[in-house]
Amino acid sequence: MVEPFRIEPALPPAAFQTYAITRRRDTSVAAACEQVGCAAWLHGWESTVDEGTELGRQQAAYIRTQSRRTFREQRTAAGLTVFRFESGQRCFAEHRTAPEFYRVRGGDHRGNPSGFTRTHTRAADWVEDCGEHLQRVADDRKRG
Repeated sequence: MVEPFRIEPALPPAAFQTYAITRRRDTSVAAACEQVGCAAWLHGWESTVDEGTELGRQQAAYIRTQSRRTFREQRTAAGLTVFRFESGQRCFAEHRTAPEFYRVRGGDHRGNPSGFTRTHTRAADWVEDCGEHLQRVADDRKRG
């Protein structure tokens, strides 16, 4: 692997803090619609069922009695049943995603002399931490 080009820092590694988002290469976990930006979750969706078939009757019965989702039901001229589901609720698909780890550590590419490390559980916390750190850097720079 070729090392990236880096400008040599003017300060020692202890003067830096590194923020990184990492993930394991071969790991996936079940995820909620909201986590993966599911279009059905964002905008709602329709499921059209032909209750003239055994499969269609089973699907309609599941939607009406067991799905625990909010929907409106209507019939088409062709005799099909259309279930219209509101946005903001889980769809019927199973989503998977690779979990991300929101890491902060002392130092830079040369090392972490302080040994400081932190892993945030939520992306929002990591972003807030980074923003606060950048504000401290800006304030220190303004002070000279």
